[in-house]
Amino acid sequence: MGTLYVIGTPIGNLEDITVRAARILTSVPMVAAEDTRVTRRLLNHLDAKPRLVSCNEHNWSRRLPTLLDALDSGDVAMVTDAGSPGISDPGAGVVASVAEAGYEVVSVPGVSAVSAALSVSGFPADRFTFLGFLPRRRAERTAALSEAATLGQTLVIFEAPHRLKATLSDIADALNDPPLAVCRELTKLYEEVWRGAASDALDYFAEPRGEFTIVIGPVSSDMSSADGEPVITVDAAREALIQRRAAGMRGREAVAEVVAATGLSRRVVYGLWVETGGQAQAS
Repeated sequence: MGTLYVIGTPIGNLEDITVRAARILTSVPMVAAEDTRVTRRLLNHLDAKPRLVSCNEHNWSRRLPTLLDALDSGDVAMVTDAGSPGISDPGAGVVASVAEAGYEVVSVPGVSAVSAALSVSGFPADRFTFLGFLPRRRAERTAALSEAATLGQTLVIFEAPHRLKATLSDIADALNDPPLAVCRELTKLYEEVWRGAASDALDYFAEPRGEFTIVIGPVSSDMSSADGEPVITVDAAREALIQRRAAGMRGREAVAEVVAATGLSRRVVYGLWVETGGQAQAS
């Protein structure tokens, strides 16, 4: 029986491939890749010629029998376009299924955008929360940020260029304009690390290009409202809004009361009001 090697690949600079990863990729008979075109460039760089099969979030369950058949007679490597499979990338389903089928699964770690960004951010990394890509909807995005901030840890976020400005705006509003590091195109030709307040980042990245990793400095876990009462969780704020609606309270008053009671930003609370069925009268 073969082994499934879960291999971390360079996030930009091909020189970051590890010696171990290169050895395995040049010796296994099959490589399962998120995008075969991207992985082919890496394999050509290594002069490796395994059988290359597509295995992504859309087809991995259909591809699984092929991988299991290959594992019956030899080893298989699994890679994503960049970084490690399963970390904001497809791969977790394959790993779980292969392990359940009785095959050995071995990690071959490599470059990580998370650790790379943390290492140059200047923020503490002894404890941090990785949020991956935030939700697309603004209400859900701001709620996720506010809830994560209550942990009092450094936060790490991935973001696409077309959503960067919206996310920076929500970070500024939901977290009271915290200090952050915006890491662009890590390990690539136009690598850049910008440090400052979220609101200033909005001005700096007027026309965002490339891939972004955002590191937000720890927000105090002792975020209190004006009267000194402790902040409640986003879930509790959502429940408080539901109760006020059931009691017949208008949106404007309900949002104002929950903002005062929790310390959450008005945008977050209003987003929760809309999410739970409220009307625009809260504006």
